[in-house]
Amino acid sequence: MNNRHDASVAVEAVDLVKRFGDFTAVDGVSFAVPTGTVLGMLGPNGAGKTTTVRMMTTLSDPTSGTARINGFDVRENPDAVRRSMGLTGQAATVDELLTGRENMRMIGGLYGIGRKALKERTEQLLHQFSLTDAGDKTVREYSGGMRRRIDLAVSLIAAPPVLFLDEPTTGLDPHSRNELWDVLRGLVAAGTTLVLTTQYLEEADQLADRIVVVDAGKIIAEGTPLELKTQAGAASLITTVTHAADVNAARAILDQVAGDVFVDEHARTLTVPAGGLADLTRVAGMLDESGIAIDDIGLSRPSLDDVFLSLTGHRAEPGSESASDSEGASA
Repeated sequence: MNNRHDASVAVEAVDLVKRFGDFTAVDGVSFAVPTGTVLGMLGPNGAGKTTTVRMMTTLSDPTSGTARINGFDVRENPDAVRRSMGLTGQAATVDELLTGRENMRMIGGLYGIGRKALKERTEQLLHQFSLTDAGDKTVREYSGGMRRRIDLAVSLIAAPPVLFLDEPTTGLDPHSRNELWDVLRGLVAAGTTLVLTTQYLEEADQLADRIVVVDAGKIIAEGTPLELKTQAGAASLITTVTHAADVNAARAILDQVAGDVFVDEHARTLTVPAGGLADLTRVAGMLDESGIAIDDIGLSRPSLDDVFLSLTGHRAEPGSESASDSEGASA
């Protein structure tokens, strides 16, 4: 076996398979995550996302295949894997009867961090997660957003280079979700590698450098958010003219660019397929030369929701993993 580790790759899944009796929850999942980037695992309930994460974090043994975290194989060196990563699950794992600081010190002590270094690290993380003032309150007094932040802070106490986040913002209100996104962006900017499972399409779009779409235990698509959106269909150029009397003239101009012009005369909007920004610039110039005033012009690409629908046959429904992943969680 070649033990040399490619430092540019922080996380690898290699043909991971997990079976429970006759049921295959994960069926040959493979991907690689470059160091300092975010991979989003997107999929419907029961797709196998949580089961995959459990195998990659040594909580469940693969039926076959393997994974490597920071170069360490989950089968051959699980202790080194655990030292190289943090994990934040769907439910907070901190002790509600302890304060935020006490939780941090307890976990840091288990990692063997010295008292002085642990105190400094605790205060640094409490500040980073805007929890300094709440540090001496018991966790049961925390709001949902604060609980997710302290759970994430605890998972970072040993400064792991890789962090797994399983549905990290489930149940949070939009404000708390945005706050947590900002924290995660800061972690990535500092060099942390994130593997994120989510059913929030906006979350994957906001945070992920690359996305793997998982359904029925298999990866059915992967790429950057833009690449996946492109797979779901062409972009559209949407133009709104200022005066209703100019709609027909604008239609004639747009017909030269792409044809197949859809017109909503009541809204004074015209929509055509577009290849990209070059078409937008060209149309804007042609309308300006023709003296046609416009209120708005823009390029609209398919959303990740459109991608999800085209790949899986249904829209995403935020929620927790069910069926296969619940079974995997107890394995």
